[in-house]
Amino acid sequence: MNYLDEINSALKEYLPTADDVVSQAMRYSVENGGKRIRPALLLEFCRVCGGDYKKAVPFACALEMIHTYSLIHDDLPCMDNDDFRRGKPSCHIAFGEEYALLAGDALLTLAFETAMKSNLSAEITVKAAKELAKAAGVMGMVGGQVLDLQNEGKKVGVSDLQKTDELKTGELIRAACVLGCVCAGADDKKIAAAEKYAHDIGIAFQIVDDILDVTSDEETLGKPIGSDEENQKSTYVTLLGIEKSRKTAEELTLNAQKALDAFDGDVSSLKDFAEKLKNRKN
Repeated sequence: MNYLDEINSALKEYLPTADDVVSQAMRYSVENGGKRIRPALLLEFCRVCGGDYKKAVPFACALEMIHTYSLIHDDLPCMDNDDFRRGKPSCHIAFGEEYALLAGDALLTLAFETAMKSNLSAEITVKAAKELAKAAGVMGMVGGQVLDLQNEGKKVGVSDLQKTDELKTGELIRAACVLGCVCAGADDKKIAAAEKYAHDIGIAFQIVDDILDVTSDEETLGKPIGSDEENQKSTYVTLLGIEKSRKTAEELTLNAQKALDAFDGDVSSLKDFAEKLKNRKN
């Protein structure tokens, strides 16, 4: 899944070039590193389903813009209050809280403007845009953030924690995989398999995130560690312990890889990707 250069080049093309403070904050946040996991998944599922992945690049960039806006807002003092992101000052530290808020808002709206620049059919474009909006909204990522805030300082069970993560972290990963299929015109069977893959790697991703928050260091992660404990958040580590959390992530990864059997194309890169997510160090 070697799409990084192509994604970064397209993002640079779609981002505003003006020198106003909000445009600068938008570029700073989007171009501040990042693994581009979600856009890469979108393009790879499009390819695996037999589609022309280049036509899906605008939707891939739109997804990354939405992800970046969510990180900007997540770092704000009224949310997680994190001063660093990917080893650099968070947007609100670099530009001020008010401009960070506006930069996030602007990225959300730019995302849909960008998505509309795809060369896909009108029918597929509308279907994909609806999927993207649903994943980003109150029934998706935003809803997960609400649950996350409401759970602070409370003892919640694994099922409640998983529900939060399915929305807050998992929805954009699910959208990436599903959008790739939609952009390729794939059938419902493949879309369902993509959703299963996305669900399992999404939860595994969050479990690993929770493990790294207590086992890694700030230099490796590029962000503060221990913020979950500081905010009194229940995590997979606090509920299951490190070893059981690792075992659960392993099982979810295997299940995700098995879901790929529904596809006719070469899925080796998607299987490898799931494995790398589980074994990541940052």
